[in-house]
Amino acid sequence: MSSVRLEAVRNEVKAIELQPASWDIWDKKYRLKTKKGEPVDASIDDTYKRVARALADAEPTVEKQKYWYERFLWALRRGAIPAGRITSNAGALEHKPATSTINCTVSGTIPDSMDGILEKVHEAGLTLKAGCGIGYEFSTLRPKGAFVAGAGAYTSGPMSFMDIYDKMCFTVSSAGGRRGAQMGTFDVSHPDVKDFIKAKREDGRLRQFNLSLLITDEFMQAVQADAEWPLVFPVNKKEADEIDLGNAAQVVWRDWPASSTYITRDDGLVACKIYGHVRARHLWDMIMVSTYDYAEPGFILIDRVNEMNNNWWCENIRATNPCGEQPLPPYGACLLGSINLTTFVRDAFTDKARFDWEEYKEVVRVFTRMLDNVVEVNGLPLPQQRAEILRKRRHGMGFLGLGSTVTMLRMPYGGKESCEFTEAVAREMAVAGWEVALSLAEEKGPAPIMDEDFSVSAEMLRKRPEMAKDGWKIGDTIKGRELHAKYSRYMQKVATVAPELVAKLAEKGGRFTHHSSIAPTGTISLSLANNASNGIEPSFAHHYSRNVIREGKKSKEKVEVYSYELLAYRSLVNPDAMPYAQDEKAKLPDYFIAADDITPKAHVDIQAAAQIWVDSSISKTANVPTDYPYEDFKDIYRYAHEKGLKGCTTFRFNPAAFQGVLVKEADLENTTYRFELEDGSVVEVKGNEQIEYDGEMHTAANLFDALKEGYYGKF
Repeated sequence: MSSVRLEAVRNEVKAIELQPASWDIWDKKYRLKTKKGEPVDASIDDTYKRVARALADAEPTVEKQKYWYERFLWALRRGAIPAGRITSNAGALEHKPATSTINCTVSGTIPDSMDGILEKVHEAGLTLKAGCGIGYEFSTLRPKGAFVAGAGAYTSGPMSFMDIYDKMCFTVSSAGGRRGAQMGTFDVSHPDVKDFIKAKREDGRLRQFNLSLLITDEFMQAVQADAEWPLVFPVNKKEADEIDLGNAAQVVWRDWPASSTYITRDDGLVACKIYGHVRARHLWDMIMVSTYDYAEPGFILIDRVNEMNNNWWCENIRATNPCGEQPLPPYGACLLGSINLTTFVRDAFTDKARFDWEEYKEVVRVFTRMLDNVVEVNGLPLPQQRAEILRKRRHGMGFLGLGSTVTMLRMPYGGKESCEFTEAVAREMAVAGWEVALSLAEEKGPAPIMDEDFSVSAEMLRKRPEMAKDGWKIGDTIKGRELHAKYSRYMQKVATVAPELVAKLAEKGGRFTHHSSIAPTGTISLSLANNASNGIEPSFAHHYSRNVIREGKKSKEKVEVYSYELLAYRSLVNPDAMPYAQDEKAKLPDYFIAADDITPKAHVDIQAAAQIWVDSSISKTANVPTDYPYEDFKDIYRYAHEKGLKGCTTFRFNPAAFQGVLVKEADLENTTYRFELEDGSVVEVKGNEQIEYDGEMHTAANLFDALKEGYYGKF
């Protein structure tokens, strides 16, 4: 049990009433209701009590269940917020027996066969039905035009099969209060990579997917050198006689999801046939133009992901959860929770403003145990998923409200002081979390993988040359806990600030293999945190609109919201304050910064500061204004690579492409939408104007988007 017991402390920010949008989302997504729609949770505190009870009941004795229920409830009231599937589904079995407490998973590797592809569609359908999002890699499928001997025909390529998964996701009714979400990843060296980059230029195509490219260090070097880039796919063992494996003009050796059907060396590298070449910079320009216009594809630096993976010796990660903060192995699970940093600000907006580090660390400790208990009530639908989470027990604790918090501390987001604060928040979370990993291992036992024996391989020695220096030889037996604590690049970093702790983890093993990641926390932040800024982001704006799905409504509905820091400032300092105010009495201080005020470089700097101490990854979007110059935008991904990030995404409002979730009134006011009527006449309407169509009122922007994208009337 915890050696520290803290009681609830008065928050120095006066209690701020939840805004209507926050109440509404809690009611629609996270409030437990009966099958008839009658509320079970009378209040948000009742939601906390339900979750605390369900997770405390995973403790082995009645005494511990009682003790940890009180501690879990304390942490929930002090800013610990489990992810959406936990909040909505924990303790809900009486009313929702077939749902999961896991936000997302990653599919098993999709085999390059019809049976394998359709089997994974079936598994994905069951996963989405349980309320989990899912990620896949599609570059395991052979390129368009490749000959399929068994069918005596040529394949239509991976993009056509992605369409099947897209329609499946839209069709399956997702449980747990949200529609399904998917991530599709794709190797930058696959012969069909151009088709992947351009896919979302087609109206309505792959809209149930987030798309991200797997970018290698080798590709970034080719871009830098303006070199030719080979487009490749693995060589099947049946093709061994058709190709000269020693001919560098025909074959390159790459890390690839190993398959028993591919030619693979002892060091783990796979023989890949060269299908053609493209100038690396040409491909780079295609990526950046698409990202500028369509906000996709995202950018996953896959070599960095695998190099820094705590389970580096037994996982080849190729996919992520739909938001990208959890790179996961086949059948891996995305178990998330975030801590609301705004609850630890004392004397906000004054020269005495400070952060309560001691209470923050205690909430981290209690919350770590709480998330570990989620493993016991995971509710995952597939046996492979359950086996994976029980073996490694990975979870991803993060934080939300960073942008709101630094504003309350009077630090401009993206500046040096805010970067230092961000790193400190992530570092203290890491150390406190791994302290609990050790104590839980001593109390309950380490994750099973920690006690497993592994045979030292040539691939291990290639990836970790220091093992050979330490005397390890091929064929030697080594424990998982040593490979994890001693040879994980991330744990080596933790050892620079907590060497004794890491040494004990190498000796005894930890309760879990991964502790941290930072999720986007969209509806969680808006509802339970009263619109504190999402995840690691600054506030999108301090007064804006959010597009939400309403059951039975034929387009999305625009809902007005305020940032938490604006509500707090109006409560504590100036009740008349508003963004863009002309009256001096109503103006906000200069440290009130929103997403559009920040350069892409500053976005990356904040993410890099946190990534040092986050063992999984970070979902972060660099928002830029519609009129942001392309020349200033196009190098953001290069800078992300230089700063050692694992991934990066961007968003620029582009009304010609699609309507985003978050919108500013000025963007809608400045955008005109054209509707062609049945008689051929054209109506032009500003994006923020209300128009009646099909018996309902819609904003012009939302109606246009629903009709163009093909989801009108399908919610």
